[in-house]
Amino acid sequence: SSRIIRSIAGLRPFRPSGFVVNAQRMNDKIVIHNYGHGGGGITLSWGTSHLAMELANQTGYKRCAILGCGAAGLSAARLMQIAGWEVTIYAKDLPPNTTSNVAGGQWSPTSVFEEQVATSKFLRQFESAMSHAYRYYQDLVGSEYGVRWISNYTFTDEATNPDSLYSKYASMYPQQLQLEPSEHPFNAKTITHFDTMLVEPAVYLPKLMNDVQIAGGKINVRNFQGLNEILSLKDPVIINCTGLGSRKLFEDEELIPIKGQLTFLLPQEEVQYIIVGNEGLYMFPRSDGILLGGTFERNQWDIEPDPLVTERLISGHQAFFNAMQDPWSA
Repeated sequence: SSRIIRSIAGLRPFRPSGFVVNAQRMNDKIVIHNYGHGGGGITLSWGTSHLAMELANQTGYKRCAILGCGAAGLSAARLMQIAGWEVTIYAKDLPPNTTSNVAGGQWSPTSVFEEQVATSKFLRQFESAMSHAYRYYQDLVGSEYGVRWISNYTFTDEATNPDSLYSKYASMYPQQLQLEPSEHPFNAKTITHFDTMLVEPAVYLPKLMNDVQIAGGKINVRNFQGLNEILSLKDPVIINCTGLGSRKLFEDEELIPIKGQLTFLLPQEEVQYIIVGNEGLYMFPRSDGILLGGTFERNQWDIEPDPLVTERLISGHQAFFNAMQDPWSA
């Protein structure tokens, strides 16, 4: 525990029926929603922003305001700029103080919706967003954006379950292999390997913010008290990427927070793989620290990290790695 450098918590904006991407006329404005991504905000951001851009392009306008400066707001801003729009971002918080900064950043749209509630129309949107996002991120791989491909080892039966993301969308989880106990060093029976991209928010978000500004976008810090203030903006199109803020601003009662807590250990360059699903825990090796996570607390608004949870994360990971064969001992 002498390696711990920080513990943080963030709130995932979750809707059981899934994220919202649609256009709504409000007074003389067109509001395009792009929020409610649950645990898949960074992952899906380019995809849902692509769908939002398609809706915006049908309006005939070329000037928009974007609410929010996390992963969704920034990707929306870039896509609108590329489509020839004049963009102004309005946000209460900028990186490094956005919810996106508290995300793990593994490319995988997990805990985005509940199967029993999601409609087939939503699932079509989800699949479209997922495939667009998968493609956009590949163009950002490299140290400049803090995006890299990395091996994952998963310990849940999820990978062999035909309804899981890994099975259904196998083409977006390349290098899928079932490994027998003799083929891996972990204390577990069969595990599944695949590759995903890992996005480092501390590198990625400032870089995207810089891209927006280089392309002529303006970024204004502003905390809107209510819908009237938003609708008094001069821009004819407003793209709402406020995440959990939409609960109050746009009266979305279905939107709830799911608290996730992370503990970081000192960085270790030699660790080059992700662990997912060891008792619900996960480990991502980032350049700003080894991230230990695995908590999902529904309807919990408090963003103070709980020391007992930190303790549980540490001891769970400790037990797991202590039982692993030391690859160097041979």
